[in-house]
Amino acid sequence: MPLGDLATPRCVVGARQVYKKLLAGELEKVFLARDADPSLVQLILVEAQRQSLMVEWADSMKLLGRACAIQCKTAAAGIRKA
Repeated sequence: MPLGDLATPRCVVGARQVYKKLLAGELEKVFLARDADPSLVQLILVEAQRQSLMVEWADSMKLLGRACAIQCKTAAAGIRKA
C-alpha cells in the first residue's frame, strides 16, 4: 500500500474535505481507513467508484493520519490532480 504518495502538498485530509473535492472532480486518488465509520467511508467509496478513481485502503485511521503528516486520526485522504 503506497501511503507514501500522501507526502505531497496536493494532499487533502479529512472525510468532509475529501468528499467535497471528489464531488468537484478535483481528486486523482483516494485513501480510506478500514476502521473508519462505514457511513463516512461509504459515500466517498461510492463516488470514487463512480468516477473510476483508484481507492487505496489503510489498515487504520491512525496510520492514515501519520501518512498525511498530521497528529490525529483521519478516515479519508486524497490527492488532488496536478
